Amino acid sequence: MSFTTIKCVILLLVLRLLDLAPEITQPLNYPEMATTKKKESNVPIPLDYHAVKKASLILRSVNHKLRQQIIQLINENGQMTVTEIYVKLRLEQSVASQHLAILRRSNIVKTTREGKFIWYTVNHDRLQEVNEFVTQLLA
Repeated sequence: MSFTTIKCVILLLVLRLLDLAPEITQPLNYPEMATTKKKESNVPIPLDYHAVKKASLILRSVNHKLRQQIIQLINENGQMTVTEIYVKLRLEQSVASQHLAILRRSNIVKTTREGKFIWYTVNHDRLQEVNEFVTQLLA
């Protein structure tokens, strides 16, 4: 029995255990594999994969220890610049900016430009939406 045949058999067994494999219509005959018949399902999957990916990015943006510290720090101070944030947290400026960019893309923080300064504030409405979503997800 070749290595490829063994890999196919193992994959088929694992998929069968997970109930993802098609049903076998013939006994296994080595070195040829049995023909298979796919399980039929008439129920469409009503899942917007783009929205799921977007939601996972938003949840990932909040699920990071440093970003949680940044959110907490901005919340305690009302509004802060990137300079104030990286000085208080003892970070490199580039690290603080990268994490703030992630929070900004997921709309967790809002920005206001005043001259050459960009002020960051916490978007409490967005955090409330995320909290409600997580609560519903876990219910």
